[in-house]
This record gives sequence, C-alpha cells and structure tokens, in this order.
Amino acid sequence: MTTLASGTAASNADKDDLTRDALTVLQPGFTGTTAPDWVLRRLGEGLASVGLFGRNIASPEQLSALTAQLRAERDDVLVAIDEEGGDVTRLEVRSGSSYPGNHALGAVDDVELTREVASALGRRLADCGVNLNWAPSADVNSNPGNPVIGVRSFGADTALVARHTAAYVTGLQSAGVAACTKHFPGHGDTAVDSHHALPRIDAGLPVLQARELAPFRAAIAAGTRAVMSAHILVPALDPDRPATLSRRILTGLLREELGYGGLIVTDGMEMQAIAATYGIERGSVLAIGAGADAICVGGGLADDETVRRLRDALVSAVRTGELAEERLADAAARVRALARWTTAAAARGAEGAGSGSDANGGGPGGGAAEIGLVAARRALRVTSSGPYIPLTGAPYVAALTPVANIAVGDETPWGVAAELARLVPGTETGGFSGDDAAAEVLAAAGSRRIVAVVRDEHRHAWMAAALDILLAARPDTIVVEMGVPQAPPRGAPHIATYGAARVCGRAAAEAIAGE
Repeated sequence: MTTLASGTAASNADKDDLTRDALTVLQPGFTGTTAPDWVLRRLGEGLASVGLFGRNIASPEQLSALTAQLRAERDDVLVAIDEEGGDVTRLEVRSGSSYPGNHALGAVDDVELTREVASALGRRLADCGVNLNWAPSADVNSNPGNPVIGVRSFGADTALVARHTAAYVTGLQSAGVAACTKHFPGHGDTAVDSHHALPRIDAGLPVLQARELAPFRAAIAAGTRAVMSAHILVPALDPDRPATLSRRILTGLLREELGYGGLIVTDGMEMQAIAATYGIERGSVLAIGAGADAICVGGGLADDETVRRLRDALVSAVRTGELAEERLADAAARVRALARWTTAAAARGAEGAGSGSDANGGGPGGGAAEIGLVAARRALRVTSSGPYIPLTGAPYVAALTPVANIAVGDETPWGVAAELARLVPGTETGGFSGDDAAAEVLAAAGSRRIVAVVRDEHRHAWMAAALDILLAARPDTIVVEMGVPQAPPRGAPHIATYGAARVCGRAAAEAIAGE
C-alpha cells in the first residue's frame, strides 16, 4: 500500500510539473485594464509571463496598478510589451510616441543617442512595472517595399543596423528591462506581412550570413536577454519550415552556431503565417520542439480558452512522445531564469527610483522624453527646390493616409496637424486616400497653403499621383514624408521625418512654422 501511494504521489507530482512547465512557456495576452480572474488563477498554476497591448493601457498610473496586481499573485512575473517607440507604441497608443523609432535613430547615426533613447524608454517601462520589451527590431530594411518593417528598421545598411541594435539592447537593459531582439533570422527582405501570410526570403546563405545575421550577432554580443523568431520561410536555412518552427534555425543556427544562450520567444502564434498553415496548437508544439522557449500569443487571441488549448497541446505532445519532456522543462527553466534576472534588476534599480509627470510624454520618468524630441529634431531632413517661403497664414494639412499595418495599428494618431495647430492657430486638417485624393484636397484647402503629409509614398501609386497633381496646381505645397523616404524629394520644402512618432510630427511642425 505504501509503495502504491508513493507511486501515485510521484505520478501526480510529475503531472503537476508537466502542467506547470506547459503554462510557464506561454506569454498570453488579455483584455481590459485590470487583470482578469483567469489570468491571476493561471499565475498561481504556473503561468510566468503575460503580454500587454494598447488595449491594456489607459495611463501610467493605471499601468503601474495593473503590474502591481499581477505581481501580488506572482512576484517574479514577466510583464512583456511591444514598445518599439516610433510608429509602434503601446504606452502612448492614443497620443503617439514621445520617442522616435529606429529609422529616425539610424538617420542620425549616433549610437550614444540611440543608447540614451533606449535607456529613457526602458526607465519609463520599468517605472510602470514592465520588465520585458519585444524590441528592438534588428531587421535590415533591404527591401524598401517591405509592408511590415519599414521605419521599424534602423536602415538598409547592415553595419549601421548592427551597431544601433547593440546600442539599443545596451540602453534598454541598463534600465533593468530585458530586450527581445527581433525578428530572427531577419524580416527585412520580405514583400509579405507575416500577420497575413507566410513570407519567403530567397537570399543565398552568403548573403544571409553577411546581411541578415550580422545585427543578431551584435545583439548577442551586447547581451540581449531574449530573441524573437520570425514567421518566415528561408529556404537557404530550412526549405521546409518557417523559422519559428525550424530546429535548424532556432537550435542549429541561433543556439549552436551563434552561441546564443538566452530566451527564444516566438512572434505572435495567431499571426496567419502560422495560424493559417499549422494552427496555433500544432505550431506551438513544433516551436518548442524546434528550440523556442516562450510562446507569444494574445494580440488577437486573448482569453483563457487559448491558454488552456496551448497548455493541453504541449502536455499531450509530451505524453505521446512527440515533444521531449526535457525540451519543455529546459524551455520553462529559461523563462524562469529570465524572470530571476528581471527581479534582480528591479531590486538593483529600486534604490532612488522615482516617477513623475513627463512634460513631453505624459508618463513616468521625469524629463526622460526630452531625449526623444532631441533625437526627432536631429533626424529631420529638409530639402527644397528653392528658398522656403514662410507661412503667411494658417495652412491646410492634408494627410494622404495608407492602410496601417497590423504591427502599427490604426489607433495611434500620426501626422503634423495637431502640433502645427499648436504653433499656428487656425490650422485645419483632413485625411484622404484613393484616386480622387488630390481633387478632394484642393477643394477642401481652398486658398490656404497645403501641407501634404505622406507615409511611404514609394509604396503607393495613388499617393504619388496625388502629389503630382497637388504640386502642379499648388507649387508652394509643403510635403512631409513620415515613412521611409525612398521617393525623390519634392515640395517647397520636402521634410523627411523618418517615422511618424508624435515627436517626429512636432519636429516637422517646428520646421514648417519656422521655429
């Protein structure tokens, strides 16, 4: 009887350990600005991470209360966020970021500035209780038509991207926030958004080694605590499976060849590149088996049912022998190791840490966001075919608006109108798109001077055509390019901001107003 009882207890303990490990490797999201009961319950059962999105954040004070609520249940919980600054912001999703994104920092090309911006952003995250940032993007923007990376990249030059990736990692982690360098092995040479379908990169191995992998080598050398995999097919590395599900790429290349020992996180498993091809349950099992340690899910699927499905899929895969129990245990151990690092970093940073109102960003960190405005001003590039004629009255700002990619989202405002209205009272604005955009702008503007604001003109034929008509009819039109400035400069003047963060709009408005 004693032997039987001991065996049963051991069996139950093994079962509990397996279930806890399966929960530990998940990074789910949830809805609402407080933690739902199911999240708190799962934290007690072994869940070690959560991911936050714009829907979870209303104010710095509310975010701090939310992370405190999570830590009351589990003090070492990893609280992750997709806060790149620039176009991709969750902290300031409804106002626009106080920090320019990677492309603007790459345009300045001052690695110390990049480090300072990342450190300031990291301090703001740490003040709010966030300790894992799914950033920076280390993708080399070698394909200017890329629909999902663009200004999220430091640029098209590999060496530039590598040095700024390393500086960003160093700056972010100096604030006690773990960096998650993405999207391995490099998403810059794609023409498809992996939110919608499975992209493919057909570059040969020598090109991949010299171009795509160089920034990740730099990030690893800088000590990045996490790396995020990309949902992309790279036949030169693995002709059969996308990187997130590829043992050749995650274990053979990242772990063994590049010598990376930190946490490997998947990109969102509900993205169609995985969900529509393998399904999230099968995809999660394959990802852990390939060498991933944490499953990111929750941008779209944000409920307890998703957590249960993925937990059960992992447990079942171990029991059937499809997934080695040791691999799942190793993945869970890496999650816990990162949690220990963030807890120790938070303890080191607690002495003397404070929070307050940030004049530029409306959040904690004192005047930390000033560095964001400094960086945005330094990134600005102004060209003109002739001398700039200052404004003589309030202009009409016409935003030629493309469809936002999912990573950026359509909640975050962009442009120059709000900042220009502050400097030049009476400024009016409107949004336009499609083949009739130019005629609609001319009718709306009347006699007022036009400021045409665009985003990636080179990717949108209708936008380029609209500018042609506007500049022919109104040669004094000011053009502000807030995407990747690939199209030839035109306008009187042409202002390139290298991103659409709020501070980029402010810097452009200052130039237009002559400040």
